[in-house]
This record gives sequence, C-alpha cells and structure tokens, in this order.
Amino acid sequence: MGFALIGLAAATSDGIEGVLIYMAIYLAMTLGTFAVILAMRRDGQMVEGIGDLAGLARTNPTMAFFLAMLLFSLAGIPPLAGFFAKFYVFLAAIKAGLFVLAVIGVVASVVGAYYYLTIVKIMYFDEPTKAFAPMAYELRIVLAVTGLFNLLFFVYPGPLIAAATAAAKSLF
Repeated sequence: MGFALIGLAAATSDGIEGVLIYMAIYLAMTLGTFAVILAMRRDGQMVEGIGDLAGLARTNPTMAFFLAMLLFSLAGIPPLAGFFAKFYVFLAAIKAGLFVLAVIGVVASVVGAYYYLTIVKIMYFDEPTKAFAPMAYELRIVLAVTGLFNLLFFVYPGPLIAAATAAAKSLF
C-alpha cells in the first residue's frame, strides 16, 4: 500500500491516475497469488510454508510458471503489469517534485524483489517436496485470468489507463 500512498502524496491528477492503475493491477496480482496459496493442499490439509513450494516447477510446472510470473510482477519486473503499476506511481511522484519519495519507492521495490525472487528460486531450484493435490477448477480460472492479465497488460493497456485517467480528471 505504500506505493499507492506515493501517488496520493503527489496530490495531482497524475497521482490519482497512478494510484487507480496501481490498485487495479495489484488486485489482479494478489488474486492470482492467493489462488495458488489456496491450492496448496496435501492429503486434504492446507500447507502454508514457503518451503512447501520447493520443486514446484517439477511437480506442477504450470502453477509454478504462473506464480513465478505473478511474483515477478509484484517485484515490478518489466514487461509485466506490476512494472507499469509502479512506473505510473513513481512518474507521478517525479512530476510532483517528490524525488526523494520516488527513490525510496524504487529502493523498497528492490528490497521486495529479493524476497519474491527467493520464492522463485525455491520453486525452480530446490528439491521437490510431495506434490500438491490437483488445483480446483475455480482457482485455475482465477490464476489463468489474473496471470494472463499480468503477462499481457503491456500489449493492450489502453482501457485501464483511459478509465483511470477519466476518473482522476473528474477529481481535479
């Protein structure tokens, strides 16, 4: 939420636009990630530890791919949607002259990326644990839709940006 507050601190139309874009993209990233977390079941029991994701790329490559992509997006790696979410918020801060706040945001993104990439490393390079139970159909749909949105946002960002721009301009 700190990144959204950077856009609010700008107190401009660009800042509100950045916040709206960030929140919409963050919603998609979070829904997809929680779909994976809800699918982490073994023998009818929920597992919640990061270590339980060890070797997921070998036991369930599709789930691992989508989770890795969502984690890269949360970290703000281009060309995923999370990069654009942070870009619009930081751009608004820079336009408003809040350079220190933008730099703090970028540094926080780098620190956060370390933690997200650690999970990706566990999924792809650690020895596999016992496979998860098959993912429920509803969770597969949520993961596919949010994953594809994050992966393909850069291809057609127009509708979300236009909606955010119109909403922000109505406030200023």
